[in-house]
Amino acid sequence: MENQNNNSSLKTLIIVLSVLFALSLVYIYKLTTDVNTTEQKLTTTLSEKEQVMKDLNDLKTTYDAAIAENTSMSDELIAERDKVVALIEKLKYSNGDVAKFKKQFLALESKMKTLFAENETLKKDNTVLKVQRDSTIVVLDESKKTNKELTGQNEDLTKTVEKGSKLAIVNLKTAAYILRSSGKEIPTDKASRADVLKVSFTIAENAIAKSGDRKYYVQVIDSKNNVMGERQTEKFADKTLTYSFIANVKFNNKTVDLVQNVPAEKLVKGTFYVNVFDNGQLVSTTTFTLK
Repeated sequence: MENQNNNSSLKTLIIVLSVLFALSLVYIYKLTTDVNTTEQKLTTTLSEKEQVMKDLNDLKTTYDAAIAENTSMSDELIAERDKVVALIEKLKYSNGDVAKFKKQFLALESKMKTLFAENETLKKDNTVLKVQRDSTIVVLDESKKTNKELTGQNEDLTKTVEKGSKLAIVNLKTAAYILRSSGKEIPTDKASRADVLKVSFTIAENAIAKSGDRKYYVQVIDSKNNVMGERQTEKFADKTLTYSFIANVKFNNKTVDLVQNVPAEKLVKGTFYVNVFDNGQLVSTTTFTLK
């Protein structure tokens, strides 16, 4: 009887130990799985963090290259580059949600694309303006080279006009005026007070010249070397002329007087040039000074 009780107790102990052993195996398996999962999450997080860090550094490099070009948008580019640098520093010391940094990176990248598109547009516009400016400078340089010679000739032309087939432009004059609300024009020698410049010249009588419609291109250049008025361009052979206005004339072999106003705005004191062109050929020039 005692042996039966001992056997029964032994069986019970073995069962309990087996259950405990099975439970310990389950616990160890779960613990190992949790550790592996945690390690996997950490590895994934580190990988994503490294990728975002690389993307941010690439973005900074792109901004550095654009800023080095020293464009008119440099201040805006620097401001955005500094935001990227600040985000890089935050990411270095962060153990949090990388997705938040990735979202901020995407926003900064989108802003960069917008700024770069605007920058490219400005570059193209500047290229067009440079071409126009260069063509104007060519004409200005040619005008100034012959200005001294033609200025001396103007005085002789006002007294004696030689007969010939080519029409002579004489009495080229320009004066500044203040415009009153009543329409009255008051002469002034002050650049800052001028509202208009009045350009006048005379086409001398020529009995043997061919009559008909004539077109003269008048160019008024301010003290800052800018062409005033309409600022339209016309091409003559290998030259491009930027003019202030066109004087259309119906010539019938008699003297013709022409007067035209050129709007004046924010003029700066100094010497002004006025040139008259006939089919791209400079035929008369003068200068005047405003205080």
